[in-house]
Formats: sequence, structure tokens, C-alpha cells
Amino acid sequence: MKSILLYAEVTKENYLHTVLFELAYKAQELAAKLDNAEVNALIICKKGMTELYKEAFINSGFDKVYAVEDNRLTHYSTEFYSKIASDVIKEVKPDIVLIGATTQGRDIAPRISSSLHTGLTADCISLDINDKGQLAATRPTFGGKLMATILCKTLPQMATVRPKVFKPAPENIVKNTEFIYIKPEIDGINRKTEFIDFVKSLNTSINELDSASIIVAGGKGLKNEAGFRLLKNFADAIGASVGATRGAVDMGLASADIQIGQTGKTVSPKLYIACGISGAIQHIVGMNDSDKIMAVNIDENAPIFEVCDCGIVGDAFEVLPKLTEMLRG
Repeated sequence: MKSILLYAEVTKENYLHTVLFELAYKAQELAAKLDNAEVNALIICKKGMTELYKEAFINSGFDKVYAVEDNRLTHYSTEFYSKIASDVIKEVKPDIVLIGATTQGRDIAPRISSSLHTGLTADCISLDINDKGQLAATRPTFGGKLMATILCKTLPQMATVRPKVFKPAPENIVKNTEFIYIKPEIDGINRKTEFIDFVKSLNTSINELDSASIIVAGGKGLKNEAGFRLLKNFADAIGASVGATRGAVDMGLASADIQIGQTGKTVSPKLYIACGISGAIQHIVGMNDSDKIMAVNIDENAPIFEVCDCGIVGDAFEVLPKLTEMLRG
């Protein structure tokens, strides 16, 4: 029987990364196009952790969960995790393997594909099954100027997918999930690095774009550091996270870790406020799934106004201080 295997990432804070549930719902759609293929998951963690997540797996439409538990797996290890994942994939022989394009996912996925001598389409923003039953994985290329749909000639067909590209299921998909526990074979493997401690950077703490309900983003129209200070003051006034376009990042006005768009993050907050952003398609695809979009731009013909729910035609250097003052009132 055909099957799709999803990598269930356990984060440093010991919860399942939300990208798993986004992929789980998309996998149901893909499975339906593959003669109702199984949707399975692989979790690698310390002993006893799988039990904590059982309800989440059962309610997310998984047919089987392969659980590899060992106290040596308490913290992510490239050598241990990639060896285990490769061993499991060789054993269960899935047709498709999907992994979230997180920091961990981007590390482990190429190591697995190399070990299995198969292809990998990285950083995808769309997945489908073509008329030949192949995974059609779409990703930006040439700096985001083009979209390429890539087919893999070998099995398993592998892809990493950006968080927030797909939405999780609107309601539970309950299945009689089978849990299969596997003993890892890692005795002869030497780790090249050892986990000591994890210290979250201040910038990352401030800008949790993946989970932000409100995002205020700035583009090249903010011109300089003063413009981004106005943006940050406005964001602080409404309790929002700060994002930026690639153009602003290239100008040195913002760091790459808060870049939104084809070559950055994909976000879907309740409210997205675009300031000094023209609305190029490369940026739009990274925020178009926001519940509500507001724009501030001096050019009344800017493409951003075609996708926003509410727009202000005006200079952000004048509009943002007035909005900030009004909100702090």
C-alpha cells in the first residue's frame, strides 16, 4: 500500500512543531490522490515522550506512528537522528517523505536524502500529485523571481515545506492510530557535537513571526533606520511583531531572520500591516493568507492595495507617528 511519511519534530521546548499538523492536513489531500495512501509519522525522542503526544497524533489523521525512543535522543543530534530516520525509511518504504523546513528540518532532510540516494526538493510552498501519481513539489527559484515545480525520479520522493504555507485541519481527523515502537541502532555512532544549553536570542524573542497574531512589516519605502524605528514604535504600541521585505533586508534596514516572502518566512497572522511595501508578488506569497491585510503606501497605484482589506494612501513617515500617538493616547 502507498504511504506518506511525515517527520514529527520535537522542539527544544518539548512540543510537536506546528508544521507537523499543517503537513498532516495537506497529506490527507495528497493521500486521496494516491488511492487513499496511508498517512504516517516518525517521531524521534527521549523515552516516554510519545505518550504525551498520542492524542495529538490520533486527532490528526495518522494511520501509523513510528516512535523511536531513547534517552540519548533527549536533544537533537544530526548524527543520531539522521541515522535513525534513514533506517526507518528503509524499513517502511514510504512513497513520499515530508519534513518541515525548520532549522532542524533543513539540517536533517539533506542528510536523509543523501543516505537514501534519493532527491530532495527543499523549501517548498506548494505540493500536489500529478496525473502520473508523482509528487509535484513547487519552490521559488532564481531569487524568488520564478516558481519551479520539481519531480523526483527515485523513491522516496522527499520535500521540505515551509511552516505556515499550509493550514492545519479546521477540525479533528480521528483515526485508530497504530503506534509502533522501534529500538534505535546508534551504539556505534560518535556525535561530533554535544548539546550544552540553548539560549534564545533577544531578536528571536521579540519577533516570533510564526505565531504572531499581528505583524507590522516594512519595505524599501521606509528608506532608512529612522523609518524602521517608527515601524518598531508602532508595533510596540499595538503589541505586534516586526517583519520586513527582502528589499528592506538588502538595504540593511532589517535582519534576514524577519524577512517575509518567497525567500523568507511565510506567515498568516490575524492582522498584517504593510508599511512602505509596494506589493511585489515575491512578498505577497509570504503573507497573502493573513486574515486581514492593511497597507500604508504613498503610491495610490501600488499593487499592495489590490490585496489589502484596508489601505491608507500617505507617507509612512507621517502616518506611523500619528497612528502610534493615537494608540498610546
